[in-house]
Amino acid sequence: METAYVFAAIAGYLLGSIPFGLLLARAAGLGDVRKIGSGNIGATNVLRTGNKGVAAATLLLDLAKGLGAVLLAKALWPGTEGVAAVAAVLGHCFPVWLGFKGGKGVATNAGVCFGLAWPIGLAYALVWIGMLAVLRVSSLAGMTAVVAAAIVAAVLGYGEYAVPLAVIAVIVIWLHRENIGRIRRGEEPRVGRAR
Repeated sequence: METAYVFAAIAGYLLGSIPFGLLLARAAGLGDVRKIGSGNIGATNVLRTGNKGVAAATLLLDLAKGLGAVLLAKALWPGTEGVAAVAAVLGHCFPVWLGFKGGKGVATNAGVCFGLAWPIGLAYALVWIGMLAVLRVSSLAGMTAVVAAAIVAAVLGYGEYAVPLAVIAVIVIWLHRENIGRIRRGEEPRVGRAR
């Protein structure tokens, strides 16, 4: 069983570490997305190139790799999907191919949540989209959603997923520490407005 956890972790990390934002931006002739905005490879920073289509594709593919990592673990190593979930988010946030400098894990965790249990994924999506629609602050919406996912998992009886999702929440919030500082100072940019 220990071997299964190792396989799930490796597979999850490798899937999570595919830098779709970087690859898509380059393929679209937008250059290196790490050299603009926040320097991250996630959809929010890709959106700063001005290409909404590439940003949307990045969002969907980052989500898909989290979903794929969990579903693969469920199929091949049942019971290890929590490990695969954490590993997928770690892979996205700290990809070995990019010197361990990736994105912040919000979209990948969305896929993870849907893979673990659709009610968790639905709650994640509703909180994320709802907060974004109301406040227009991408970072705050993402952080709220990751915390909500862990709480919903515990409340709805998915206790085995609550701890992995709580670990992911800590990682994601830590990666947003600069955003938190800007939010407190009222300096965090809003989606759809000039930076």
